[in-house]
Amino acid sequence: MDTITFEQFRATGGVGDWQADGDAVRARFATGEFATGARLFATIAELAEAANHHPDVEVTYPAVTVRLTSHDAGGLTAKDADLAAAISRAARELGVDAAG
Repeated sequence: MDTITFEQFRATGGVGDWQADGDAVRARFATGEFATGARLFATIAELAEAANHHPDVEVTYPAVTVRLTSHDAGGLTAKDADLAAAISRAARELGVDAAG
């Protein structure tokens, strides 16, 4: 799988919540409470399984932080962009905003 640049990643629709993080991208979603974070994590897990692409996810009391990269490709790929857009969409559907 071919890697893409961060600029190519950003050209994908629906990834405005995501920031460059080395050879990966990262987004933090302000859930405000643990139960909402758990629901968002469950949705991320379903999306990841369906895509066969698994992000690093940290669930804390006020937020969920997600980091995406394609380890086998050594950087970002279209798979990361697609999953990032799906995660951001899922967060919005749960009423969760990105938090810088």
